[in-house]
Amino acid sequence: MKRLQIIRNVIAAALLGVALTTGFASAQTGTIGTTGPNSENEITFENETTIDLDNKNRVRVNNDNDQNARSGDAETKENTNAGDASSGSASNGNTTTTGVSVSNATSAAAALNWGANGGGGSSATIDTTGPNSENEVEFKNELKIYVDNTNRINVVNDNDQRARSGDAEVSENTNGGSASSGNASNTNSSSTSVTVSN
Repeated sequence: MKRLQIIRNVIAAALLGVALTTGFASAQTGTIGTTGPNSENEITFENETTIDLDNKNRVRVNNDNDQNARSGDAETKENTNAGDASSGSASNGNTTTTGVSVSNATSAAAALNWGANGGGGSSATIDTTGPNSENEVEFKNELKIYVDNTNRINVVNDNDQRARSGDAEVSENTNGGSASSGNASNTNSSSTSVTVSN
């Protein structure tokens, strides 16, 4: 009995009358030729590829905006002829833009492409065997791809605003004037964009 078995690119056995060529990610060929009567000849190709792809993405975005605006006090007090008093304006402005993009598509595509092309092609030839010979060629190609994507995204936008105008007071004047406090304002704009591609 003559038997030849290939597991990936390892020659398990090479017996008389069987020629073999193999290489990594290349074609595998086997030939049975010129055997005697009542021979049992077998060529077996076994290609097994396992790809385990594990993508873990953890993104954390924390935007903290604290604003405090207060105009001063305006006071006219204890004057014979009071004039005018006014305080200025106080304001705060904030703009926050956050963009997050996570893509695992490239690594997954590379794994699929490698798995599809990693085994190469195989061919076998049987020629000039004796009478009553039994010849067998068997191809086994197995591809396993495991893809595990774990995405953890946490976005926190914290905006605290405080606005207070000052006191305006006119008191204890012979001829009272006027008092006015300024404006106090806060503005905030937040924009968050998250894109995940697996």
